[in-house]
Amino acid sequence: MVKITAQVEGMRCGMCEAHVNEVVRRAFPVQKVTSSHARGQTVILAEQDIADEALKKVIRDTGYEVTSIIREPYAQKKGLFSFLHR
Repeated sequence: MVKITAQVEGMRCGMCEAHVNEVVRRAFPVQKVTSSHARGQTVILAEQDIADEALKKVIRDTGYEVTSIIREPYAQKKGLFSFLHR
């Protein structure tokens, strides 16, 4: 699993965050996506990597600008009762 953090300019409110989250969910198979206009970033958790240009285009087409993208491996955290979900 990969964690992709994109710095996004132009988000001003919660509706902007929801808009970015929705277009990312529609365009790519992601596990989770969250955005913060206060931090100016969108964090994506996905099984497969997403190409920089494809991600930038989807977000740019909605009126926002991606200024940088950082990737890092993501290991799902095991909870106290994770043994129950085998």
